[in-house]
Amino acid sequence: MSNNINDFVIRFANVNGSGSASANGMFAKALFRMGIPVATRNIFPSNIQGLPTWFEVRVSEKGYLGRREGVDIMVAMNAETFAEDIDSIQPGGYLLYDNSKPLAKEFVRQDIHEIGIPIATMLLPEFADPKQRSLFKNITYLGALAALLNIEFEVITGMVSTQYKGKDALIEPNIRALELGRNYALEYLSAPLP
Repeated sequence: MSNNINDFVIRFANVNGSGSASANGMFAKALFRMGIPVATRNIFPSNIQGLPTWFEVRVSEKGYLGRREGVDIMVAMNAETFAEDIDSIQPGGYLLYDNSKPLAKEFVRQDIHEIGIPIATMLLPEFADPKQRSLFKNITYLGALAALLNIEFEVITGMVSTQYKGKDALIEPNIRALELGRNYALEYLSAPLP
């Protein structure tokens, strides 16, 4: 990954129907609200629930909108596409994944940085409902990315409040999940990334 500030490609690999679209959209919107040009691409091999989906954000201080080869940061949340997701990371790039289970040896790459966050483990004591835990995985990595990429936290929490306006019962647990991710990154990872 080049040392250019505000110039990178981040790709989110998720399972369709997991609630990832709103979290990934909030990520792009937060950068945009901070005045950083972003271009987003939804990459759907399918609109069928349970199948893979990717969302890519090109962050470009210079305002470039087109896609470019390679991914600098991969948020790999889909076990089915994990191998191909890791292969798409540029040398020197970052892999963010849920390390509640250890990374299998065949996925280890010496030329990238691993950012393991025990998302499933962290959510277990916080949320009793398995469906909630599944949905909050995305919000938790969003919180971690806020710390890792120096995104203004108030911008993201403000978006959560706006997104769930009228559904007040959803605001507090979403902000709690954001804080879980952010606090973990600040405490255990070298945040922000260089």
